[in-house]
Amino acid sequence: MTPEATLEALFTSQDIKAEWFVAEFLAQVPITQLRIIISDVKKQLGSYQGVQKNGNDYVVNFSQGDLPTKIVLNNEGKITGLLLQPPNLKVNSLSDAVVEFQKLPGKVSFIVKENSSTLAELNSKTPLAVGSAFKLAVLNTLKTQIVSGKKSWENVVRLQAEDKSLPSGILQNWSDNSPLTLQTLASLMISISDNTATDILIKQVGRESIESNSSRNIPFLTTRELFILKSSQNRDLLQRYRNSNEKQRRALLTELAQKPLPNVSEFEGTLPNALDVEWFYNAEELCELIKEVADLPLMSINPGVANPNDWQRVAYKGGSEPGVLNLTTWLKGKNGKEYCVAATWNNSDAPVDELKFSALYGGVISFLASHRK
Repeated sequence: MTPEATLEALFTSQDIKAEWFVAEFLAQVPITQLRIIISDVKKQLGSYQGVQKNGNDYVVNFSQGDLPTKIVLNNEGKITGLLLQPPNLKVNSLSDAVVEFQKLPGKVSFIVKENSSTLAELNSKTPLAVGSAFKLAVLNTLKTQIVSGKKSWENVVRLQAEDKSLPSGILQNWSDNSPLTLQTLASLMISISDNTATDILIKQVGRESIESNSSRNIPFLTTRELFILKSSQNRDLLQRYRNSNEKQRRALLTELAQKPLPNVSEFEGTLPNALDVEWFYNAEELCELIKEVADLPLMSINPGVANPNDWQRVAYKGGSEPGVLNLTTWLKGKNGKEYCVAATWNNSDAPVDELKFSALYGGVISFLASHRK
């Protein structure tokens, strides 16, 4: 069968058969899990409508949304690779999207900008915890120092044991003293949200330099410091930090530096943990931050939920931890106009539904691609 016919069979058949896949694929993703995933997609997106080719990939259309998909078949027509990307809910208008965001439990901040005009917004001036989206502020400071000649993308620094943080990322597993350029560090920080790369860059540009444009986040924490503060082994430190003024908090950071990094397993749960200790920005600020760095090629390595084929250029950074989710995207349309879509969801009482949120957010971007030409 063709890829189109295979995808149609996957989303219309009552029984998804194991013989449609090579054994190596099913060893990684069991057929029972696949059936659950596809069933969940159909429940969320409605009835199957068809398949469209999109470059080398495909989009599966449903009555209530679309599912970007990658599929690879062998010579026998069996599936050797299948990647279901975040779905996009159908959004009929930006005002409808605002209504849907308002229904989410907890706090939501949302904005859509076209050039300097606001097309839609919800609590866009309300600061919320944004997870790794704070790395836009680190990159912004780095870019400023490079433009001024203070630093260069080619500058090399060495990976130190005390800079290593917890995932996401890969540098925590690299050998001490590994040489890394600022370009490499910035690319890893943005494209795969490498926490160790981020902490090295915070040290390189200077905590105070970032704080000068981030007055709500003082002292500006590294990811390592955040993990130590949120560790169950350091509840006393967390309480002291909460009850301290700026000077006392800065002194506490010296104490944190002597603490061991907690085990990553502590942070693999789904319950929100100390969301008052985070990085806080509102939607408008995130749009300003991403606008300043959108021209950097590294900002387009990971396009997030946007389809790069729909745009001249895409820049993206998101962030999450249990109870926190942010998606921030800068777009240059084929009409030459610039757009920003930033959305943040905080819920201190329960985990956030990442699939639901990203599907609605992706629907907003798809709406812009088709209606703002």
